[in-house]
Amino acid sequence: MAQLDADADAGVIAPVKRPGVLTALLLLATTIGSASAMRTVFSPVQEVAAADLNFNDFQMSLLQGLAISIPIGLLAIPVGRMTDRGNRANLLFGLAMLWTIGTALSVFATEFWQIFAARMLAGIGAFSSLTVAISLTADLSSPSTRGRSLILLSLGNMVGGAAAFAFGGALLGYYAHAAPLIEGLSPWRNVLLVFAGASLILSLLLLTLREPARREISESSPALSVALRELWERRGLLAPLFLGQVTVVMADAAASIWAAPVLERHYNLTPEQFGGWMGLVILGSGVIGALVGGFAADFGHKSKIKGGILIGAVVAAALSIPGAFFPLMPDANGFAWLLLLLLTCGAITGLVTAAAIAVLVPNEIRGVCLGAFIVVGAIIGFGAAPTMVTLIGDAIGGQDALRYGLAYCGAATSIAATLGFATALIKAR
Repeated sequence: MAQLDADADAGVIAPVKRPGVLTALLLLATTIGSASAMRTVFSPVQEVAAADLNFNDFQMSLLQGLAISIPIGLLAIPVGRMTDRGNRANLLFGLAMLWTIGTALSVFATEFWQIFAARMLAGIGAFSSLTVAISLTADLSSPSTRGRSLILLSLGNMVGGAAAFAFGGALLGYYAHAAPLIEGLSPWRNVLLVFAGASLILSLLLLTLREPARREISESSPALSVALRELWERRGLLAPLFLGQVTVVMADAAASIWAAPVLERHYNLTPEQFGGWMGLVILGSGVIGALVGGFAADFGHKSKIKGGILIGAVVAAALSIPGAFFPLMPDANGFAWLLLLLLTCGAITGLVTAAAIAVLVPNEIRGVCLGAFIVVGAIIGFGAAPTMVTLIGDAIGGQDALRYGLAYCGAATSIAATLGFATALIKAR
């Protein structure tokens, strides 16, 4: 690390040798997995936590949505600038420590504002890390293989979410009967403490990551005003692409946050009962979505169709519309299969969008572009979607109508995503 800092200060970035590329990509995928787990682990325990803290659905929606979206909305662009101009390996380590500290603070918080602040810290690191990881992955691979390289990041993201549900549910059941790690901790707090400890260990592995040489740089990183102007000049492509991806984020965020409460309230299942198969659904959607999305992006990019890299996103968004009705299925089996369809389509569109940005947007403004995507996605996707579900449910019939709010919100956003990606495909040149 000392040599790396010396090289960075001298303006020289040591290139990553080919045998080390796979190791670096696996480390990035593991880091994104850790970020996803820290972001998701509150979902399988939220019903127990809400009862313990005497919080209602609206308060929980703020903890799961607004607490994450506010800091991301404020910091995503600055993080994008640091990604374009600074040492990304060191930046990623700092973000990993933030989400670890945020999760640990949630263990001991007792008031709403304390948990809100802890969730803000976790959200800053977990979402901002994706910008850095995509930028690093783009420079570790060639343009023609970036779709496949991003498969590992997508897999890491889904494995982390799957682990949060599978192990989170299992640990919740275990600590309901076992002695707590610290005297007086309730079961859901023990779960968060275990995840925070695992995150700390994984974060330390980032100290071995080397900064790769930047590819395809035509000039030095421009001023922020220049970068934003260049993005504005590409608005014909980026605006509908924003619409498509942000609405996909809304559907996926609402599903991941409210799936567990719907299973407990309407299907009479406990986290110990559904945690395992929910983890498999999330993992399966990640594997399938990453493979299909990665190869679809590369195949579309090599095709003769202008904007062909986005074909996979259009098809996946359209298929997600029926998947949005998973909360209305008569049994848990139907719930699981349609949720698998929805999340798989979300994984495909997310990877295709990342690949499109990595290919179509110049390196020197790529971080700002990704940061802008995360700002909009966080504010609207995670900030608005969870609360929108509760408001729709309350308008229909209160907490008992939560499943209808979730289904209607998911269907509407999936339709909007299809229109957005189709327009972006037409506009791409």
